[in-house]
Amino acid sequence: MSIIWGIILIIISSLAYFGQAITAFRPGMATRLGLTEPEADVDPTFYADVRGEAFWDTAILWTLPAAGVLLLLDNPIWVYFGLVGGGMYLYFAGRGIVVRRTMQRNAIQIGSAETLKVGYIFLSIWGLTAIITIVMAIVAISNA
Repeated sequence: MSIIWGIILIIISSLAYFGQAITAFRPGMATRLGLTEPEADVDPTFYADVRGEAFWDTAILWTLPAAGVLLLLDNPIWVYFGLVGGGMYLYFAGRGIVVRRTMQRNAIQIGSAETLKVGYIFLSIWGLTAIITIVMAIVAISNA
C-alpha cells in the first residue's frame, strides 16, 4: 500500500506543484497549457491573486511530493512531510474552491464554466489526496 500511495502522491501532488510553478514563472505557457485563463478574460484582481498564489505555492507545495518520495523509500520521516504537506494541500484546495465560489457569487469574471469545472475537480482531488495522506500519517505515527 505504501508504494502505491507513494506513487499516487507523487503524481497527483506534482501536478499541482509544477502547474503552480509554470503559472508563476511562465504565465503565457500556463495559459497555452490551459492551466490559467488568459489575463484579458478574467478580472484583474483575480488574475493578480492567481499569480501571487502561484509564487507562494511554488515555495511551499514541494512538501507533499517529497512525502511521496520518502514513502516510496520507506523513510519514516515521510509522516512529517505528509502531515505538513497534507495540511498545505488541504488549505490550497479549500481556499481555491471557496474563493472561486465567492467570486462567482459576486459576479467577478474568473473564467469559463468549462475551465472552472475542471479546476473544481482538480482542487477536490488535491483536497481528498491531502485528507487521505494526513489520515495515513496519523495512523503511521499511532502504530510506531
